[in-house]
Amino acid sequence: VQLVESGGGLVQAGGSLRLSCAASGSIFSINAMAWHRRPPGKARELVAAINRGGNTYYLDSVSGRSTVSRDNAKNTLTLQLNSLRRNDTAVYYCAARLGANLYSEYDYWGQGIQVTVSS
Repeated sequence: VQLVESGGGLVQAGGSLRLSCAASGSIFSINAMAWHRRPPGKARELVAAINRGGNTYYLDSVSGRSTVSRDNAKNTLTLQLNSLRRNDTAVYYCAARLGANLYSEYDYWGQGIQVTVSS
């Protein structure tokens, strides 16, 4: 399974960003998909996740201003993030796993994409 992120870049605080992840390969085996991020100098954290059953998870700090969605026909995962804050600055990673559990370790990872929020 290969995952390729797109849509990152430099955004002003208060703005919006849409990250996309294109999956290819043995995608039929994938169940849960997620966005993680690694802020500068900090540990990686799970930002949002969704499985084939439609169950979702959101990190508290993005809940209410973000939406994770997937298009199984197009094999894509999307994260819409609104009202961006400086502390949303991070490298964002797309990830996928074989099981449905949103919180377990993920099996496949993208290369990551930089998101920088400026004041």
